[in-house]
Amino acid sequence: MKTIESSKIPKANGHYSQCIEHNGVLYLSGQLPINQETREVPKTIEEQTDLVLQKVETILNEAKSSKNNILQVRVYISSIELWDKVNERYSVFFQSHKPTRCIIPTRDLHYGCLIEVEVTAVLDS
Repeated sequence: MKTIESSKIPKANGHYSQCIEHNGVLYLSGQLPINQETREVPKTIEEQTDLVLQKVETILNEAKSSKNNILQVRVYISSIELWDKVNERYSVFFQSHKPTRCIIPTRDLHYGCLIEVEVTAVLDS
């Protein structure tokens, strides 16, 4: 088991690792749409979705993988009414790649975020 660390990967805010690799599989912790430099959360669900998926992609790239190696995605949204807008931005991000996915409507997410995303991926072969 190996913890993936890099200056480009956001520092964890709690007692966890952002990404762990084990036997060629990458496990990413849930990512919130918080700008790493300004600590601001974008206003709209579209902006938050784009930012959180960009963060996932950065972590995967630092781990020597890519978004096309994602096996499964878990998306937590603060309201089911956000589903269509999230799905639209998600589709733009992934294009033809369709990892398995579940979208889980929750209530409040940390820091007032509207979305949190976690993924499981594999290393580039």
